[in-house]
Amino acid sequence: MTRRGLVGLDIDGTILLQDETLSPGVVEAVAEVRDAGFEVMLATGRSWMGTRRYVEELDLVADFVVCSNGAVVMRRDGDGWERWMVEVFDPSPVLSLLRDRLPEARYMVELGSGQRLYTAVLDDWTLDDGRQVGFDELGSQPVSRVVVVSPNHDEEDFHRLVAEAGLNEVSYAIGWTAWLDIAPLGVDKGTALERVRVELGIPGDRVFVAGDGRNDIGMFGWALAGGGRAVAMGQAPDEVKIAAGEETGVVDDGGLAVALRTLL
Repeated sequence: MTRRGLVGLDIDGTILLQDETLSPGVVEAVAEVRDAGFEVMLATGRSWMGTRRYVEELDLVADFVVCSNGAVVMRRDGDGWERWMVEVFDPSPVLSLLRDRLPEARYMVELGSGQRLYTAVLDDWTLDDGRQVGFDELGSQPVSRVVVVSPNHDEEDFHRLVAEAGLNEVSYAIGWTAWLDIAPLGVDKGTALERVRVELGIPGDRVFVAGDGRNDIGMFGWALAGGGRAVAMGQAPDEVKIAAGEETGVVDDGGLAVALRTLL
């Protein structure tokens, strides 16, 4: 089957509201675009464990899912899924830097196998099959991501911290107010989606991506560089909207559904 294009969708704030219900009209719009011949897939900062349910809720048939901000790509394998591509790095240097500056923060790492090690439980984290460990064990083996949550610090604090710590050997994205997500150097949603695009043989000018966060900026740049489209949700920060070049309505009003139907 010749695919009309590749559609990559962020989850939180794009298909999903803050209460974790689906954005108005998104199920119907995704089905219309999928049935029109587009490869519709998710590209998220979430782990696979926190993503799979939305593949099923949206009835997606695409063979790929980008997770962990591009460090992990899942691929269908019969009735199940395999970890098709996993990027890892040595987290010990960055963990040491952060521990000195954020000793009270909560830390989590995701191993190449998908298992999560964490220093303390946090309600926002999907920790099924995870293991609580001492800080030193977090850096004992290669990981695909490091997540740092420090409720006592805001976005400006994190930007300053990143500058002071010199986090230039990894890629990072500052998400919600107190959330720092660190990936292998040069890895983001766009690098992972490029692997998928090449594997599927879809031209770059037939790419459409949508998101609302700073961790979507790399994905936007990748799509636009190939002649595709990038759409920012209406509630996205200004720098994210500027990076996208196109804007739709806010997630609460079904902005993604409106944007998807421009493909039909």
